[in-house]
Amino acid sequence: MVRSRVLNRRRSTVLGLAALLAGVALTGGPASAAPASELQRTAQGVVDAGAVGYLVRVNDGDRVRTATAGLADRATGRRLKNHDQYEAGSQTKTFVAVLVLQLVAERQVELDAPIEKYLPGVVPNGANITVRMLLQHTSGLFNYTADEDLINQALTEPYTPIAVESVLKAAFSHPPNFAPGTDWSYSNTGYIVLGELLKKVTGRALTQLVDRRIARPLHLHDTYFADPFPGSTGPGYAHGYIADLSVDPPEYVDTAGWTLSWAGSAGAIISTTRDLSTFYSALLSGKVLPKAQLAQMRKTKDDIEEFGGLGGYGLGLYWMDTPCGRVWGHDGATLGNSSTTFTTADGGQTYATDTTTRLYAADPADPRLQTFAFAYSEAQVTAMCGMFGLEVPSAVAKVKASVWPQRLTEVGPLGFTSGGW
Repeated sequence: MVRSRVLNRRRSTVLGLAALLAGVALTGGPASAAPASELQRTAQGVVDAGAVGYLVRVNDGDRVRTATAGLADRATGRRLKNHDQYEAGSQTKTFVAVLVLQLVAERQVELDAPIEKYLPGVVPNGANITVRMLLQHTSGLFNYTADEDLINQALTEPYTPIAVESVLKAAFSHPPNFAPGTDWSYSNTGYIVLGELLKKVTGRALTQLVDRRIARPLHLHDTYFADPFPGSTGPGYAHGYIADLSVDPPEYVDTAGWTLSWAGSAGAIISTTRDLSTFYSALLSGKVLPKAQLAQMRKTKDDIEEFGGLGGYGLGLYWMDTPCGRVWGHDGATLGNSSTTFTTADGGQTYATDTTTRLYAADPADPRLQTFAFAYSEAQVTAMCGMFGLEVPSAVAKVKASVWPQRLTEVGPLGFTSGGW
């Protein structure tokens, strides 16, 4: 089975947007807006290449276009719909960052105070790690999803919740990557710590904080924090799948209903393309945070090797230069989903996507992986350019598929290779 193969492979194959774009020669000029048929064609291309389902929502400021392909549930044959809920993975980090910055605005938390002040004795060297460092991935804390034992537990006991204490114990059993504040390294651990900070300061669970402070005010009716299971999903729920495309026929493992306790405050939000587009649009347009806190959120660290000069990471939010313009937002991945939501700098235009499939146990030289990678990248670039009301530049459209397998096995901007998730 696919799951057993995952346990025997050290590398997983996933898609880092900045890494993908780093391989594209950005020459030639965009033309007029890409038609809806192009969104549908490229969405179907991802499914034809091996994904169970793919959906995209694009708002170019004048109109909203959507495209959906594939299935929401392989067992029943139910078709995927664009309003289906899905696991948004690390887009959760933007929600958590907003909650922390709301407390900063309320003078309950200080950005540059050590985490030791709020969680005494919890974080090793916590006296030298600030709240800002945790938000911006400059704490140096080891990324717990790189702990093989913990991830093996999540895969072999998917219906058994993993306590946050176990997550932190696994993280802190490894030495830090660097001294606090001296470098950048994507760390899910920092956001698990921030989740504990939020609970300690407010006395409320993250399910309540997300609902009361973000979802209700923005009317995000299909968004919630899963704790520890995605339990508020109805029939319109997109199942996620672990896939192995290296065998014939491809093998898929349904991850729907698996616990998201291992992801927690680093990645357990459930949402939709519409809700996530609304959230990021409201955030970037200044409707979620006071001006001072939004400015802090958008204050990025730009000399990050993983971004290859194409982006910079702020506080739970990052910018990325695309073939058609600069976007702000976040991407995310769980065991069975890969998603993205980005907006223009003013929040006026958005695009959101979800691929209900994660690839594992794949050989980078396998032509099926090449096909999948090219289809995925074409769909992403079509959506991001559509957000700007532009066609994909000709040079990007003609990029050779041979570049993508190499990019697939590199560390993406958010560390989504083996141990990244």
